[in-house]
Amino acid sequence: MLVIYIDADACPVKDEVYRVATRYAVRVIVVANAPLRIPTDPLVELVVRTGFGAADDWIASVAGPGDVTITADVPLAARCVATGGVVIDPKGRLLDAATVGEALAVRDLMEDLRQSGTVGGGPAPMTGKDRSRFLSRLDETINAIRRANS
Repeated sequence: MLVIYIDADACPVKDEVYRVATRYAVRVIVVANAPLRIPTDPLVELVVRTGFGAADDWIASVAGPGDVTITADVPLAARCVATGGVVIDPKGRLLDAATVGEALAVRDLMEDLRQSGTVGGGPAPMTGKDRSRFLSRLDETINAIRRANS
């Protein structure tokens, strides 16, 4: 059964996930380092794992084939994809077996450039267009997984 895992501590699209999950009656597990407010819905569960990397480790250990993980953390995305899952970043980029390797390479390159002082800053801020792209991608992904499992 399809489950959506949210790497929640810095996730800007939690509300969007809740809306889509409600429409499709899909279970959502919100994973964070500290307690967060979540909807009072039997399909939404909060899992708190304290400590550096503990939330990521938990998601990677339970997300599997047919599951969707929402995260901007590319190494976590790679771990989830390796177990057969699909990952969507908050800006709507799909990370799967065909795309996660490139995403890891770009992440590593940008990290090296930031450390050398060649490039500064981080990702661009979220826009309305990003949220719209995310919603569309999540909807498409849920439907594709459902078709594949029917």
